[in-house]
Amino acid sequence: MADREVDFLIVGGGHAGYSCARALREHGTDGSVLLVSREPDPPYDRTACSKGYLAGAASRETVMLRPADWWEEQSIELLPRTSVLKLATDEHRASLSNKETVKFGSALLATGAMVRRLRVEGGQLKGIHYLRALGNADGIRRDIEEAEDVVLIGGSYIGTEVAATLTALGKRCTIVMQEDIVLERTFGAEVGEAIQNLLKAKGITIHGAHEVEEFTGEEDRVAGVRTKAGLELPAQAVIVGAGVTPDVQLARSAGLELGESGGIKVDSRLETSASGIFAAGDVAEFESEIHPAGRLRVEHWEVAAAQGRRAAAAMRGVTLPDEEIPYFFSDLHDWLSYEYIGPAQEWDQVVMSGSVEEGDFSAWYLHAGHVAAVLAAGRPSELDRGRRLFGQAVDPDELAAQPAGPAAT
Repeated sequence: MADREVDFLIVGGGHAGYSCARALREHGTDGSVLLVSREPDPPYDRTACSKGYLAGAASRETVMLRPADWWEEQSIELLPRTSVLKLATDEHRASLSNKETVKFGSALLATGAMVRRLRVEGGQLKGIHYLRALGNADGIRRDIEEAEDVVLIGGSYIGTEVAATLTALGKRCTIVMQEDIVLERTFGAEVGEAIQNLLKAKGITIHGAHEVEEFTGEEDRVAGVRTKAGLELPAQAVIVGAGVTPDVQLARSAGLELGESGGIKVDSRLETSASGIFAAGDVAEFESEIHPAGRLRVEHWEVAAAQGRRAAAAMRGVTLPDEEIPYFFSDLHDWLSYEYIGPAQEWDQVVMSGSVEEGDFSAWYLHAGHVAAVLAAGRPSELDRGRRLFGQAVDPDELAAQPAGPAAT
């Protein structure tokens, strides 16, 4: 016997879970909705963790996706600091960490992702941080108050964004990464090198092609970083951005089918291998109807939000088409803000124009002459044009001749 029953169970309090709950109510669904989240906070803008919130420019209240009283007004029950320990897919029954058992009509798994932790000597020392939640950002802010040298491990979004944020706060920041150039794996050498030059011009030291061997310490606190190549750096604080992995622990234990990239395999309606159970966000591996790469698992809030809305429709028995090209953005303090649609899984040509230093540039990623992705800063019209031309054959010379600025068409 279950302790209670709900019509809709949402597991995870990120953008996907929030968007699903909101869409259910916006479309007139009056069934009971329960959102279970391990987070102590209601759903919030996770992207602020490495930028505005970390910098102290945004308060906890301002990064919440909805005011506290909105949830009660919408009759959506929030259950924070709670995990789903077991999911019986045939019985549609969930066992919670608060000892409660819930029977549900349909469910959304939006369990997100977990940070990859470095398994190296000294990894347990105080002052070594991983950034995923508001609480992590709080810990970093407290810890760096007396720090002068901060080392960032990893040259992707977290490493570059946090380095920019902390440099603006007056810290000496150094990025240590396995790749040669920041963001190279996602955006390629041309764009990565341009962004890297900007970061270096702002005072950030960057060491590429280095792998961490050890965190050195004084007593129980980190004091430095040593790489396998012998590079030694002082550090009173370390922030690791070594990527994430989809959190499929619950899905795996429930016997749901997983995809090739390790996410939960879903169909065009975002339904898993179990009837009435859906997945969205970082954890979902889906078959894209419009993306040339086919099967995708994309880690970004904009994708999670769109999938949350599609999952809500499917839970109501409505199928929405997959028409949204995955979108990303990043802010490097107030030095540079860029947007990106894609992601390009492979490309053989990058057509660039404009200036990264001036915050006005674009990069078109082509594969066999077809648009695979577009990155732009200060050129929103390039993103709009990229959406129209996505997957289509284009003339590289025409792209290169595109005039700068938001008025371009």
